[in-house]
Amino acid sequence: MLIYTKIADLRAFVKGIKSSNQSVGFVPTMGALHNGHISLIEASKKACNVTICSVFVNPTQFNDKADLERYPRMPEKDAEFLRMANCDVLFLPSVEEIYPTKDETTFDFGFLDKTLDGKHRPGHFNGVAQVVKRLFEIVTPDKAFFGEKDYQQVMIIKALVKQMGSSIEIVSCPILREADGLAMSSRNTLLTSEEREIASHIPKLMLEAKKITKEKGTAAAKLYIEEETKKVSIMKLDYFEICNAETLEEISDINPAKKTIALIALFVGKIRLIDNLQLN
Repeated sequence: MLIYTKIADLRAFVKGIKSSNQSVGFVPTMGALHNGHISLIEASKKACNVTICSVFVNPTQFNDKADLERYPRMPEKDAEFLRMANCDVLFLPSVEEIYPTKDETTFDFGFLDKTLDGKHRPGHFNGVAQVVKRLFEIVTPDKAFFGEKDYQQVMIIKALVKQMGSSIEIVSCPILREADGLAMSSRNTLLTSEEREIASHIPKLMLEAKKITKEKGTAAAKLYIEEETKKVSIMKLDYFEICNAETLEEISDINPAKKTIALIALFVGKIRLIDNLQLN
């Protein structure tokens, strides 16, 4: 596996690959890699000739400075994990390399970045768009792979590619879960053993909410989630919404003809976790 820390070196490599008509797959990450990330590497390797993974903790997408400082960083372990997955290239830039000057680009994604995480983490998706646009311009991939756990983020990135007028294909890949159902996340490593046990109830709550939605409607499902999370002292609900899966607009009744998704964000202790579940 090749490791690049400088943009110029990576660009020279990609230029050589493209000159030989080989396709480039890209998996942008913030590190603390787990098997969910590796599933994206595997998807890229199946679809493209060369797979590049970036590890970069992007400061512009954190609206909470303490969250940025707390975010796990383990570049040596990540590099070994990627080697074992037969990733071709690791791009490991510094903040100064990605942002030689302050990035003040602002994006307008309409309703998409004003609901759910956009509403609860102001500026978050603008920061995501800044770094993804920058990485796309550096790597110039044919396809880029993202996990569906960050469902709203995938929608934002698809909108970003349209705004860029880019031909990059965004491939969304299924959520990978631990044996107890918890969605794989870099943040899981920050949970204490007690918090990890409590977090394992999130997917169970989501499945029960799905059942309640079908039997009693969306209002009953939302009330159930609110009441159940209140019962746990170290669990604090940020939001639970049932939305049109194509637009993320909240819905009060499920239309069998339209895809519906339930999305949740909550704190277990100080750690914020998200998950989602397709309802139909």
